[in-house]
Amino acid sequence: MSYEATRARVETYFDATATEVWARLTSDAPVSRIRQTVRAGRDEMRAQMLARLPADLTGARVLDAGCGAGQMTAELARRGAEVVACDISPSLVEIAQKRLSPTLADKVTFLSGDMLDPVLGRFDHVMAMDSLIYYSTPDLAQALATLAARTSGRIVFTVAPRTPLLMAMWRVGKLFPRADRSPTMVPQSAPRLARALTTRSGDTQLEPLERITRGFYISQAMEVRG
Repeated sequence: MSYEATRARVETYFDATATEVWARLTSDAPVSRIRQTVRAGRDEMRAQMLARLPADLTGARVLDAGCGAGQMTAELARRGAEVVACDISPSLVEIAQKRLSPTLADKVTFLSGDMLDPVLGRFDHVMAMDSLIYYSTPDLAQALATLAARTSGRIVFTVAPRTPLLMAMWRVGKLFPRADRSPTMVPQSAPRLARALTTRSGDTQLEPLERITRGFYISQAMEVRG
């Protein structure tokens, strides 16, 4: 499936199917035990990613690529960054706007659309938490190379790690496709992704960070630097 086709499926899922579930998951509302593990894992992953950036981001222009309900966006703005919060789902962008403190509103520009759109301009840093997990290795490498060409600092992102469990789940999902289910995460191998990225942007380096495993949340952080 091409990048464009995958992006369209992600948009349909989050904007038409999962908006309410995602809004609840990213709030402090009660959720099931399974979703509690996902919430805890995401909180831990967000903290790890933010730790890769300076505590003071005053004057820095940062892209929150796939901002979702805006939790990363709010923290970046609190650190003083000028944040471009972009998500493919207009519904999630609306939720993020409503949740943002009025005291931070002048720090954030919300946009609905493709995180790779060149009209977004250049950035000091890019954060992409769980927004690039649905793409094939070639498409992910191309997306990272595209962002790297317009980013002077760090690109911190997450992938689904290539573990036996996730590979088994991925293969089962390929055998039993359903139009109404969530988009399928594509497990990634760090060495394979590094090689694919080098062919597209030879001056970049890929560094795997800590893997977070909390119940049903399994995610690997990585960082691209020029």
